[in-house]
Amino acid sequence: MKNAKIVASGMYVPENIIPNSYFNELLGEDVDSWLRENVHIYNRRWCATSESTVDLCYEAALQALDNAGMRASDIDLIIVATDTPEFVSPSTSSVLQHRLEAVNAGTFDLNSACAGFVTAVETASHYIRGGAAKNVLVIGAYAMSKHLNKHDKKTVTLFADGAGAVILTETEEPKKGYQTGTLITRGEYATWMGIYAGGTHMPVDEDVLINHDQQLKFVKKFPPELNPHMWSSLAERLAENMGISIHEVDQFLITQININAIWETMRILGVNNDKAHTVMHEYGYTGSACIPIAFHEAWSAGRIRENDTLFFIGSGGGLSFAANAFIL
Repeated sequence: MKNAKIVASGMYVPENIIPNSYFNELLGEDVDSWLRENVHIYNRRWCATSESTVDLCYEAALQALDNAGMRASDIDLIIVATDTPEFVSPSTSSVLQHRLEAVNAGTFDLNSACAGFVTAVETASHYIRGGAAKNVLVIGAYAMSKHLNKHDKKTVTLFADGAGAVILTETEEPKKGYQTGTLITRGEYATWMGIYAGGTHMPVDEDVLINHDQQLKFVKKFPPELNPHMWSSLAERLAENMGISIHEVDQFLITQININAIWETMRILGVNNDKAHTVMHEYGYTGSACIPIAFHEAWSAGRIRENDTLFFIGSGGGLSFAANAFIL
């Protein structure tokens, strides 16, 4: 039976490093101490003025292709998961396909906010398992610095830019690749955080620009227990579907917006924190890119090895949640 296996990964972050000290000067107060002590963010990367989402995707894709020993022409399908697209229309993935010269690839974008990468991997796996594709390039990309109000302390200090990529390919190896997955949405939170202008509900006009509605906004504060509760429940569901103990999972790759939420999830599950690799320290919060970046770093550093059981758990505005399990 055909299955989808992750065979390579890649990542890219912009060269422009923004340290916490930048915000001390920008906001006129000490935010560095709070960021270090509470969310463990020390630096983040922002795009240059001339850099955009497809530039991030392109560099991450090249690295993943190189690591897989593949050419762009080997790819059958490209899925870009982002809520900071190159354009409202057409898709970022179509621009990327042309730039990569992936002449045999179909494309589409997927917007499930910061749960997008895991949702895209779930989608790619079913394309492969159903026989519609053999090699799929999945990229989580984020250029949220383009949508930040530079004087909004709640957002400007956390959000950053980057892209992470994986290549999934068809395999018939037993007990390898995709195992199980699930999606959950809590749409009652859809108006609590987001970029609310630029679509048909609120087209961009002078009032929108004045009120910063084309920029990211936290409208309401989310309950702090929400993510740990949902993430731990999703992990338990994956383990139950696989018929394994939660302690048999080798690494949990979780949305990197709050290190304390990740640690609380590990506490609920009774698992050591070192099984949840974190990358927000030097990259800030990179949305749909954070999970593939964490995966790539952990794999490159030898924290993840062949035959490991991995749980990918993502959440984002909407609220959207996605989780799936792979054996590497």
